[in-house]
Amino acid sequence: MTGPWVPPPEPAFQPLSPGGWVRLVLRGSVLGAITFGGLGVLLLLRLIERPVFGLSRPITPYITQGVCRMAFVILGMGYVVRGTRMEERGAVVSNHVSWLDIFALNARKRIYFVSKSEVANWPGIGWLARATGTVFINRDPRDARRQQDVFEARLLAGHKLLFFPEGTSTDGTLVLPFKSTLFQAFFSDDLRHRTWIQPVTLIYRAPEGEDARFYGWWGDMGFGPHLARVLAARRNGAVEVIYHAPVRVDAFPNRKSLAAHVEDRVRAGLLHGAAQG
Repeated sequence: MTGPWVPPPEPAFQPLSPGGWVRLVLRGSVLGAITFGGLGVLLLLRLIERPVFGLSRPITPYITQGVCRMAFVILGMGYVVRGTRMEERGAVVSNHVSWLDIFALNARKRIYFVSKSEVANWPGIGWLARATGTVFINRDPRDARRQQDVFEARLLAGHKLLFFPEGTSTDGTLVLPFKSTLFQAFFSDDLRHRTWIQPVTLIYRAPEGEDARFYGWWGDMGFGPHLARVLAARRNGAVEVIYHAPVRVDAFPNRKSLAAHVEDRVRAGLLHGAAQG
């Protein structure tokens, strides 16, 4: 890929049918009740979680996992996992396609997302992100040292952090070059020799008859209309989560070589998945 990625135009979708509106209301009501009901339970458990279980043995991620698994059942959306989740201490990196990535990645693995600070103020998504332990980062270089300390504390406590190194979401048909800046945190003296990185590929299969980019959420797309289309779909498609072999940070001389390797693994997974189907 050469030059910066130019987001393609949004696909043209038909207005919702009466049946689509019914599905939107029914699925939306159940998904909202499950999601925010789970959030309420999670917040109550937070009151005792750290004093009783400590930072290294949190229990609330299991609530998040349960809610995310139920989301795909409610949507009628296939959820396929290939490969093995790493057990080693470290982080996960993935391509970024949609707000559905949050559900797809949380449903199988106890992880904590790393997200830009602006997300904390988004209605709905921001509340959920804060409640589930998301690490928010500020792009201001003056905050680099503090963010490094936060990453180290969470990783050394055994938390698996999830990064989207592309820096933006796409239409799901390609993987953008990975930004290597955040990988520098893994090369600190405390982390370099005991941290692993696991690349993960997300592949979305559109519902039959729909645009192949149906689940992609990119550019200036509104969250509400995109959510409505997914909820209203007569038959939803599927998402495939592919776990690639994890790699040791100290097997690479610097952040750029590490970023390039995991980028290649994620892109190869997407190309292989596209070839299969």
